[in-house]
Amino acid sequence: MKRIFKYLSKYKIESVLAPLFKMLEATFELLVPLVIKKLIDVGIVQGDRMYILSMCGLLVLFCAIGYISAVTAQYFSAKAAVGVAEDLRHDLYAKVQKFTYRDLDRIGVSNIITRLIGDVGQVQTGINMTLRLLLRSPFIVFGAMIMAFTIDVKCALVFAVAIPLLLAVVFTIMLVTIPLFVKVQENLERILRVIRQNLTGVRVIRAFGIEQKESAAFDRENDAHFRLSRFVSRISVLLSPLTYLIINIAIVVLIYTGAIRMEYGLLTQGALIALYDYMSQILIELIKFANFVILLTKSAASAARIDEFFALGEPLARTSAPDIETDAHLIFDRVSFGYTAGTKVLSDISFSAKRGQTIGVIGGTGSGKTSLVNLIPRFYDADVGGIYLDGKNVRTLDAVSLRHRIGVVPQKAELFSGSIRENLAFGNPDATEEEMLAAVHTAQGDDILCEKEGLDTYLAEGGKNLSGGQRQRLTIARALVADPEILILDDSASALDYATDARLRAAIAERKDPPTTLIVSQRTAAVMHADLILVLDRGCLVGKGKHDDLMKSCEVYREIYESQFKEADAE
Repeated sequence: MKRIFKYLSKYKIESVLAPLFKMLEATFELLVPLVIKKLIDVGIVQGDRMYILSMCGLLVLFCAIGYISAVTAQYFSAKAAVGVAEDLRHDLYAKVQKFTYRDLDRIGVSNIITRLIGDVGQVQTGINMTLRLLLRSPFIVFGAMIMAFTIDVKCALVFAVAIPLLLAVVFTIMLVTIPLFVKVQENLERILRVIRQNLTGVRVIRAFGIEQKESAAFDRENDAHFRLSRFVSRISVLLSPLTYLIINIAIVVLIYTGAIRMEYGLLTQGALIALYDYMSQILIELIKFANFVILLTKSAASAARIDEFFALGEPLARTSAPDIETDAHLIFDRVSFGYTAGTKVLSDISFSAKRGQTIGVIGGTGSGKTSLVNLIPRFYDADVGGIYLDGKNVRTLDAVSLRHRIGVVPQKAELFSGSIRENLAFGNPDATEEEMLAAVHTAQGDDILCEKEGLDTYLAEGGKNLSGGQRQRLTIARALVADPEILILDDSASALDYATDARLRAAIAERKDPPTTLIVSQRTAAVMHADLILVLDRGCLVGKGKHDDLMKSCEVYREIYESQFKEADAE
């Protein structure tokens, strides 16, 4: 909660004015029973019409002032709540942008979405209601009790007994439900995870006809969430009936006591009605406060989860490491890496590449090809060994400036809703139209612009209105717009035919100041003309050299080649 107060401190004026106007509204509400008491005891009993009209006019005035105060308080509380929610979402999103790939793997997308949307929304609602009710409700409750003592001490003792009982009920239920609401939010995350997986993989689910199986998995998570929510609701819902029970008993005792005192002439009719009004005010406020407590417990649970989220993730630190003298552009020096402690995805990888060379990375599925190239832009950090760019260890370089020097085309072609121009601008926001067209031409995507509306062609989310090959070529163009020193093509031409793939590689090599290119592929045709081919098998570098040399010396490479070209050679 300390973090929420820190954000709320930016809205000090609103945080002060909102409860102040609510207190002003509450003050006039507390004066209403006194006016009614005078109206009955003086105006009605004595038959003074002018007095009755003056008191009615005073009640209307109190009502108008109270209404204006309530609206003003609502404005300031909403302004503070929405402002805090905006700042929270901004900082949470900025926090997500700083997560490493390792952090994202551990935290999960569904967790992030729940915190950004659900938890922040709960906090926003909690702040709004807190500024409006946290002071108003206790002020009305204790103010009504004090005003009751000014009318009649013995009748007011009923208030003194009822209010502590009510507070005990409210806080007991609050302490029980807070940890349960945390579990409810965690269950909601699991439901969101299932929904997200099913929506992103809907084509696969339908292709294999497992809709019923996935529906059953969703039903299990949904049912678990329902049962826990119902259990928590059954506890929290006790607030209203218990509050009604205590207050109604107190009202019965109050009326009974007041009737006896009226019979002896110790209490007037107006005074008894005023006491009843004060008890009714307490009832209404405590019902509001009970619902507010339920909401506050949810908000407190969400605030705690947001605070935990800010503590997640480790910043990508820069470390000191000595430079090395070399004419190589990129060097891997005995690099080992694992996604979790005690496991190794890559073991003792060493190679070097000169500026402008093409490096092919080939191997079977799960051999560590993508893991290897992800270490260069520091999506992950190597556990052992060093990676050097122009003789400088990449750990000593700022991550942002490092990645500006590297163009990455991932395995899955990721495009965003918007125009082709907006997608290409991810690579270089300052790129001119000529530079964008040149990048598309190099990526063999001229036909995409001709078929569509040029750079202003609208792309659906994920580029779903393009074919797989078109999406891959545009993601390659996006990387080329940045004019990177190092270009990583991570199996990014798998949807292209062999002729287009060959033209693409030739066009990249013919660029002015061509980048050092790493081509990750399972197709030997994509890497066989590379200056250096790295052959990976189960995370180990089992072969290194050119195509002809590897055909003689590396059994793994020869098997991959023969499996792909055996039929062609036979023909």
